[in-house]
This record gives sequence, structure tokens and C-alpha cells, in this order.
Amino acid sequence: MKYRFVLWFLGQLLKRAYRRSPEFRDNLEKKGPFSFGIGLDEDPDVGRHYTLSPNRVDSGEGVPVTTDLELRFQDTTTAVSFLKRPNARHFRTLLMAHRLRLVGSVRDLERLQTLLKHVRK
Repeated sequence: MKYRFVLWFLGQLLKRAYRRSPEFRDNLEKKGPFSFGIGLDEDPDVGRHYTLSPNRVDSGEGVPVTTDLELRFQDTTTAVSFLKRPNARHFRTLLMAHRLRLVGSVRDLERLQTLLKHVRK
């Protein structure tokens, strides 16, 4: 339950950043739409996907195959602990311990990090 709430809340934060941050919208206009998903390795249907476009931000249940980037966590506890307080060190630790798996390119990950900076404002 907590896992699903954190994923839903991330969608709300992305929508707020879209409304409040002109830099966020400019980034989407310059580089085009971007979609990413967050899910579990064992069950990708237990997750959420986010589609960011110059016109709007959408969020939905499940992780479709067509996303640009996917973050797949080993379990819900790991996902919640990372999503509540994300930082580069914790991210590397999870990758090295094989508790987090990326599906996509490093360039897409960098783009996601750039967009998420506007969520924290």
C-alpha cells in the first residue's frame, strides 16, 4: 500500500512541477516527450508509468513495454526507501547490490534526473 501511494504521489509532484516550473516545461519542449516507469522485477504490473510531454503530464498503473526508461526494484521496501529520499550514493549502492535494475540508456537516466530536479523546488 505504501509503495503504491509513493508512486502515485510522485505523479502528483510531477504534475505540480509542470504547472509551476517554466524550466520543466521548456526542457520538455526542447527535448520532446519522455516516458518512464517504476516497477518491481518480480511483477512489472505492480508499478506505475509516467508520460511527460510539452502539453501535459500523465500517470497510470502498470509499466508498459514502450517506456523510454524503467527503474525495476527487487522489492517494495527497497523502492519505498529509495523513492522517499533519493540520492546518488544510495542509487549506486542499490545498483551494485542488484536491488535496482535499469532498463534503458544512461542518456535517458540523465534526462530523468534533470527533470526530477524541478520536482524538489
